[in-house]
Amino acid sequence: MSDDKRRWRHGVNKLTNASFSQLVVQYERLVYTVCFQLVRDAAAAEDLTQETFLSAYLHRDAIPPGYERQWLCRVATNKAKDYLQSAYQRHTLLPGEDNIPPGLSPPAEETVLRRSAAAEIRDLILHMRQPYQPVCRLCLLEEKTPEEAALALGRPVKTIHTQLSRGKRMLREALERSGNDDMLSP
Repeated sequence: MSDDKRRWRHGVNKLTNASFSQLVVQYERLVYTVCFQLVRDAAAAEDLTQETFLSAYLHRDAIPPGYERQWLCRVATNKAKDYLQSAYQRHTLLPGEDNIPPGLSPPAEETVLRRSAAAEIRDLILHMRQPYQPVCRLCLLEEKTPEEAALALGRPVKTIHTQLSRGKRMLREALERSGNDDMLSP
């Protein structure tokens, strides 16, 4: 039986700080990838990677020699699963809060301003002159492609593109006059 296996069997396998640092450098990308594949959030994956290595440091005597990679991947997987099952991750979203974590949603004033600006844009589009109104309504409000709008209106696609471009310019000018030009940012 090798010395490593004998030390492991008797619980005397100890990683030095240098060897643990080498372990971190060697496997940090792998652990991050495992976490990211499960949680699909870069910031959470970074946090979980740190938690994995903290746990590994605290339990460094329990890491089986020769199986460091598998052990770290299992710890990372368990950390990610715990994260996904946590109450924070299972919070209920209210309508209009699509995928916005609690505490990161915009202030109420900002939400009201955005909604009022959206209503103003909708009103401007619905009161545009022909032939721009139906094109802007279909493409901007109903989110149709120019090709779909061309088919619905019986106009050439190039005409739709031109009318949409001119309609957007008219909207921008109207919003600049009303003082809401920052709401038309790309």
